[in-house]
Amino acid sequence: LRERDYVEAARALGATNFRIITRHILPNILSPIIVIASFTFAYMIVAEASLSFLGFGVEPRTPTWGGMLNESRDYLQSAWWLATFPGLLLMFTVLGINLVGDWLRDVYDPRLSARE
Repeated sequence: LRERDYVEAARALGATNFRIITRHILPNILSPIIVIASFTFAYMIVAEASLSFLGFGVEPRTPTWGGMLNESRDYLQSAWWLATFPGLLLMFTVLGINLVGDWLRDVYDPRLSARE
């Protein structure tokens, strides 16, 4: 990032390293970091649920959505809601995390605010 035109221009105007970092570099890297963090967090939730569903997750006594889905497989014919609600909650949680990350990117991305 220090090779970018806006950093070179700030340096040519006599800005200190601290000012260049806080005013030019951080605003431009904040939105990608937020997006990566939100997708990683959502991926970790899905990975934990998948491992628990397969039996490789946390201890069996610990309640997890993947464990609930695994235990409810035998009851799908008679009690479908045992698998439906944990699956829906898992889906809505991951979707919500991704939407919040996307919204935060829209709020903090200086390139998007310059277009408006």
